[in-house]
Amino acid sequence: MMEWFQELSAFEKTYWILTFISTFMFLIVLITTIIGAETDDIGDVDAEIDADTGVGFQFFTLKNLVAFFAIFGWSGISSINSGNSKPTTVLISIFCGLLMMFVMASLFYYISKLSSSGTLKMHNALNAVGEVYLTVGANRTRAGKIQIKIQGALRELDALTDYETDLKQGQIIVVTEVTKNGTLIIEPQNKTKLLC
Repeated sequence: MMEWFQELSAFEKTYWILTFISTFMFLIVLITTIIGAETDDIGDVDAEIDADTGVGFQFFTLKNLVAFFAIFGWSGISSINSGNSKPTTVLISIFCGLLMMFVMASLFYYISKLSSSGTLKMHNALNAVGEVYLTVGANRTRAGKIQIKIQGALRELDALTDYETDLKQGQIIVVTEVTKNGTLIIEPQNKTKLLC
């Protein structure tokens, strides 16, 4: 193997060394990402998530730079083996590396858009149908609890009613209003059945 490497030109040696190092680093980054270990990307992703602004489009990150050099190296070696000139090889390598960076940045950006922030927006409960969990007192005399599906998750929330009788456990209800403090105002889903 050393004889093969010795026979390469300085230009080819540079590409092979860069390719081996960047591919090794790429594998390490890939493994740490899969097992959930942290890597220090340029740009504070955690701060953006904590501020609930989401993850922005990040082009210059450690993962992207490692991917750039790995693809830069392999595309350069392929170009050299195809008999292209040095300037053409460098241009092809840069283009392929930048393309890989763009693809990875786009991939992580769109994946981050798929996940929800987890922040409950109470106005999403309006007109939702649920079930009484703990009895809700008539005419807002006693707060109770309801189980309702909001933003794709089943939640247990405080509720009041303006209805003239207590709403008992297991009764099907609909949310008619959300107060400023986040309490849900409910009524039976089908009032006519209850009045009969």
